[in-house]
Amino acid sequence: MTDPRSACTFLFVPGDRPDRFAKAQSSGADVVIVDLEDAVAPAAKPAARAALVEALRAGEELAVRVSADGSSDLEADLASLAAAPAPLAVVVAKAESAVALARIGVLGAPIIALVESAAGLVRAGELARAPGVVRLAFGALDYTLDLDSAMDPVLIDHARVELVVQSRAAGIAAPLDTPTTDFTRLDIVKADARRARDLGMAGKLCIHPSQVAPIAAAFLPTPEEVERARRVLATAVNDGAMADSGSMIDRPVAGRARRIVERAESRGRNPVVDNGAER
Repeated sequence: MTDPRSACTFLFVPGDRPDRFAKAQSSGADVVIVDLEDAVAPAAKPAARAALVEALRAGEELAVRVSADGSSDLEADLASLAAAPAPLAVVVAKAESAVALARIGVLGAPIIALVESAAGLVRAGELARAPGVVRLAFGALDYTLDLDSAMDPVLIDHARVELVVQSRAAGIAAPLDTPTTDFTRLDIVKADARRARDLGMAGKLCIHPSQVAPIAAAFLPTPEEVERARRVLATAVNDGAMADSGSMIDRPVAGRARRIVERAESRGRNPVVDNGAER
């Protein structure tokens, strides 16, 4: 079973398309999220809930995105889930209230609070500390709609950094980045994921199976980063400050190098295939 605290790639699949559940699970994504919210038309939501419950009862390891707090859809989502085994995680759309998250916690599944509004971002610290919450995630499309703004990189990076800081301060896993809407230009997908990684995020939401491999690869260190990190660790002695190629190596620098090497070594346990080639 994949732990949502350490997973990197989370792939959405519409809840009213149970025929796609198996394909999503074979995509290589760490976690598959059955969507009961935006991806499902109102008339199809009852069928989507029934399909999810059937899959969970069959033993399938799936997460679920439930509807936003205050909607009748959320109440129906929770009522359906109460009659099924707990999912891998519950992704809460448009999270803004720690109290609402506590209600969802009675399902007994880890909670991922999806921040998609100004109110959600302002309260990100409260959300991160709510009982049962293991991660925050970012939804840029609804966020910029709420702000009535463009998808400006500066604005997006500000929200990303705020979620990283609040997650760290609350002692939970680093957050998940917003989906990249373009699933045909995988170079854009990978660059977007790399930017999120550089800002301190540790995973990304996916909307198409083709995005899984490039995103997973982007969150792993490059060969150049690994080579540099190994050289730093070989130079560092007794955590003292030393010099390597004109740069000082002290404890934080060595610590960062150690993390890079550890992430690179995880590749052997979880090989990443990017555009058909193992990286």
